[in-house]
Amino acid sequence: MSSCFLRVMLIAFCALWTWPELVLAKHTGITRRYNFDIKLQKVTRLCQTKAIVTVNGQFPGPRIIARQGDRVLVKVVNHVQNNITIHWHGIRQLRSGWADGPAYVTQCPIQTGQSYVYNFTVTGQKGTLFWHAHISWLRATVYGPLVILPKRSFLYPFPQPFKEVPIIFGEWWKADTETIINQAMQKGGAPNVSDAHTINGLPGPLYNCSAKDTFRLKVKPGKTYLLRLINAALNDELFFSIANHSVTVVEVDAVYVKPFKTNIVVITPGQTTNILLKTKSHSPNATFLMAARAYATGPAAFDNSTTAGILEYDHQEHKSSVSNAKNRKPSVLKPALPSFNDTWFAMNFNKKLRSLATTKFPAKVPQTVSRRFFFTVGLGLIQCSRNKACPGPNNTMVGAAINNVSFVQPSTALLQAHFFGKSKGVYTTDFPANPPFKFNYTGTPPSSILLNSGTKVVVLPFNTRVELVLQDTSIIGAESHPLHLHGFNFHVVGQGFGNFDPKKDPANFNLVDPVERNTVGVPSGGWVAIRFRADNPGVWFMHCHLEVHTSWGLKMAWVVTDGKRPNQKLPPPPSDLPKC
Repeated sequence: MSSCFLRVMLIAFCALWTWPELVLAKHTGITRRYNFDIKLQKVTRLCQTKAIVTVNGQFPGPRIIARQGDRVLVKVVNHVQNNITIHWHGIRQLRSGWADGPAYVTQCPIQTGQSYVYNFTVTGQKGTLFWHAHISWLRATVYGPLVILPKRSFLYPFPQPFKEVPIIFGEWWKADTETIINQAMQKGGAPNVSDAHTINGLPGPLYNCSAKDTFRLKVKPGKTYLLRLINAALNDELFFSIANHSVTVVEVDAVYVKPFKTNIVVITPGQTTNILLKTKSHSPNATFLMAARAYATGPAAFDNSTTAGILEYDHQEHKSSVSNAKNRKPSVLKPALPSFNDTWFAMNFNKKLRSLATTKFPAKVPQTVSRRFFFTVGLGLIQCSRNKACPGPNNTMVGAAINNVSFVQPSTALLQAHFFGKSKGVYTTDFPANPPFKFNYTGTPPSSILLNSGTKVVVLPFNTRVELVLQDTSIIGAESHPLHLHGFNFHVVGQGFGNFDPKKDPANFNLVDPVERNTVGVPSGGWVAIRFRADNPGVWFMHCHLEVHTSWGLKMAWVVTDGKRPNQKLPPPPSDLPKC
């Protein structure tokens, strides 16, 4: 064997030893490329036509499909007057925070005529997620499914479905949503609620002149369908049910759960839920409404209308019954949904969610904690400036906050400021670990309900094991808040009504098989406890996924510092990262 050959082999071995990601890059997946052209498209709903911001002229937007281990490249080109960013909701973005998407957090927005390539690898995830615009209220129309397929040799830990169908919920306004939120913020009042809910962009037959704008799911008898539910609505948590059918919940937020049957699903904005629908053994002479309407707990007005799709059986499977069926008009069956404020149902549903916690699908919940945080979340009042007339008492407007801090959006991206060491004047690192003072959080409000404002973050050393208790407040009114954490999944170790008791409640935490997710509903008049490991360097947004509350300031950010090893550090930004 020649010395030259040995030298080549030695160099190759050293390269693989020094850069093991070369091995992973070769074997973990393929590169998938997508093009997103942001453009205006005229769309008619509820007998009115308006121009909306879309991706590729589609509403909802195109489905992104990737397989576990794939690299995804999405080139976004902005052809509209609005600034735009895209968030890949639920993608961990391990060491790829530059691709996360929230405007002024991980990037400056893509301006008119500009482009940006989102570049990330799907690592250790499979299931249903989604993507959406992450600036102002543009996600009202800029959203679509993101399906991560498992590796080819993988079998689902539940019966293999005959067919998989995405069902994405949304909201529709007759007026322009950017105008609605801009006017509300200028005047200091609440924005108008939506005019309809939608299923796959369609309102359904329960709205005026919308019978033709109805999503129809044609099924065969005796088959199992996997329905990928996604709540992309701006401001409404939802109850969902299919008339005369039960379903089995098998996954939430792209993580498998212990299967359980239910007639009704609760799903907040930002959450996904995979359900199995086993159709009836024979084709009935009926059609079945698949209906969704709001679960609303706060004091403000909400869209109390119901969207519906139609589940219909394929009678071709049983031709002998077709002639009889033609003589009888099929009945239309409607599901029964809980009352709009049924918090007990929502709590009981969420308590049924449990991780598989098996050898193949372990629940990697941190058993010990290095940092504890207690965050109050809720509404309050913000003092308006003298030159602005606001509708609240003493010239105030409604605001929202975490630990009494209403987040002020910076004019440059937090991640760039952090990475280049230029945080001065952009953000401060003194976000409080606890509320400024204790009070009866779900009882009588304190005498002063004025909120502080600022761009504050929490700094976490790499690999910090975090326990965070999120406590709802009843300052203006108790309300459920779906909190979404970017860059991480977390385990929901406890939840309850009333005020969290740090002496008694931790004894009941579930550290064995808690559900793992990226968006959790803080119960109305209650609390929820989560744990996660800060193993992803970067700046990570956490906010209420009710867009009106985000607009009012119910948001903050975590800065996770680099670890010591090369694979624990955030790489430099890409050359095409947009500038502010």
